[in-house]
Amino acid sequence: MLNDDLNTLRKKNLYRVAEVISSPSAAEIVIGKKRFINFSSNNYLGLATHPKVIGAAKAALERWGAGSGASRLLSGSLQIHADLEERLAWFKGEEASAVFSSGYLANLGVMTALLNEKDLVLLDRLNHASLVDAARLSKAKLWVYPHKDVVELDRLLKKASGFRRKLVVTDAYFGMDGDVAPLDKILDICERNGALLMIDEAHSTGVFGKTGHGLTEHFGLSGKIHVVMGTLSKALGSVGGFITGKKILRETIVNRSKEFIYTTAPAPAASAAALESLTIIGKEPGLRKKLWENVYFLRKGLKALGFNLMDSEGPIVPIIIGDTAKALRARDIFRKEGIFAPAIRPPTVPKGTDRIRISLMATHTEDHLEKLLGILKKARSKHGL
Repeated sequence: MLNDDLNTLRKKNLYRVAEVISSPSAAEIVIGKKRFINFSSNNYLGLATHPKVIGAAKAALERWGAGSGASRLLSGSLQIHADLEERLAWFKGEEASAVFSSGYLANLGVMTALLNEKDLVLLDRLNHASLVDAARLSKAKLWVYPHKDVVELDRLLKKASGFRRKLVVTDAYFGMDGDVAPLDKILDICERNGALLMIDEAHSTGVFGKTGHGLTEHFGLSGKIHVVMGTLSKALGSVGGFITGKKILRETIVNRSKEFIYTTAPAPAASAAALESLTIIGKEPGLRKKLWENVYFLRKGLKALGFNLMDSEGPIVPIIIGDTAKALRARDIFRKEGIFAPAIRPPTVPKGTDRIRISLMATHTEDHLEKLLGILKKARSKHGL
């Protein structure tokens, strides 16, 4: 039976294999014995390989050991976790935060703690899979609104009655389309209709905002959104997830979130690495400046070549192919030329929107970007990309 399922995936060009990379997550990686320019990492600021971040993780290993040893409510709440939570709350302009072992768990943990079958949750159609799973697991009534459609969201909220609690949930920066949610408009709609707002800042924390504090900073909404989620595993170069908000939100998570209560606390080294990354973001703004220079350079080059970048902005650049088999051919063309940029296929993206997803880092050089543009130009003329 399992083999039949896998064969079906193969026939649809949806079978997947995890590439084994034998080098750190950097602008250049090694697969097998071949070196590739890596355009598939969410390590936006290059902090996963920053010497100070690595040093902080090493020091934490010596002081705290390899593991936390227990869940947070037993003996797993180490001072390093408390220090990180305090810093994250400050960084996001919130009262308090709670750290989870992954971003996926953070989304599951907060939504199941806040919602039950008496509630309503409204999701943007292109939200991350973890938000969809969290909404289903919460047992709340689930409604989906069209991508970034604030008019329809307002209409749905106006007709929502009889629910104990209404929660609107959206990615702040969408990880596959690279576009930004209109958070100011969404918050206004929520406030007018008596709804709470939760945003996922996984891809925007450390990248957007005047000082890299995220899209809440960019929109001037720090401290105003009810639930703000983020990860430590992208721009912060570590691993883990977090929720920030009012102190009562953290208290609710500590007392009601199974994903917080029954999971071993995050590895101390990961928390120490994230703490150091937060310090570096504040002290080394040049990293973000270089990232955005790369963003502007590549986007200008792609537009000159006639590529449709949709409404994307920032370091996530979707190159829409449309057809699954064609997207796989494009991936193979890149690999032959020494570029690692996997094809993104359904169900990660809607059918017919298969794409090559380019992800930029501060550590990419202009030579890296020029090579990518050259290959894309050639692929467009020879293969109709």
